Amino acid sequence: MPGRVAIITGGARGIGRACAERFAADGERIVVADVDEDEGQACAEALRASGVEARFLHCDVGERLDVRNLVTGTLDLFGSIDILVNNAGIVHGADFLDLKEADFDRVLKINLKGVFLMGQAVARQMVDQIEAGGKPGTIINMSSVNAVFAIPNQVPYTMAKGGVNQLTKVMAISLAPYGIRVNAIGPGSIMTDILKTVVNDEEAMKKVLMRTPLGRIGEPSEVASVAAFLASPDASYITGQTIYPDGGRLPLNYTMPPKD
Repeated sequence: MPGRVAIITGGARGIGRACAERFAADGERIVVADVDEDEGQACAEALRASGVEARFLHCDVGERLDVRNLVTGTLDLFGSIDILVNNAGIVHGADFLDLKEADFDRVLKINLKGVFLMGQAVARQMVDQIEAGGKPGTIINMSSVNAVFAIPNQVPYTMAKGGVNQLTKVMAISLAPYGIRVNAIGPGSIMTDILKTVVNDEEAMKKVLMRTPLGRIGEPSEVASVAAFLASPDASYITGQTIYPDGGRLPLNYTMPPKD
């Protein structure tokens, strides 16, 4: 029996790629959606080489037409959509007084509007599948501990992630009558390309570790494991929640000296 069909946006690298690899390992069929053609194709090819049904489809999640084409393309390939991981996101560093409107709009377009556009389009398809006798699907939005914490030079990113948490709750309540579950994941410091640009020296790494009780940086695969759980029957009674794989950072109210 073929596995479920999972779309992972921002699936070309980092947490998105780890999610694609984990769902593939669990037997699902994968659509890697990204704006990076080269990395996206490489990810899909690597998955196929391991014996998984996987395809790359280009998508800018902030563009309604791109989103529509992604949904249509996925249906053409696999006939249904069972899992959506809304992972695509960007950052832009600038102090509040210096932030340009265009940069504010650009981040919100991808990180928040994109989650709405993708979530709505996929949820509509999931409802159609249910009405045709299919099983409810599940949607997982990628949030961040920065939905709760404020970073002064990451204004639109922090705002967007806070919005993702609230959007997750609204989606979950709205889609609950159909049995469609919607949850979010709020990672802490995870070793992605974005984090590598931040912890590019020993002092910066110390600052990150001082706010992480487990004393280490998380791996993308650890976030992917949470996504796999949320998409599994083991999470069948969980909806509208944000789970934080953050090494203990969120409950921390003091800093800790890093381990030697």
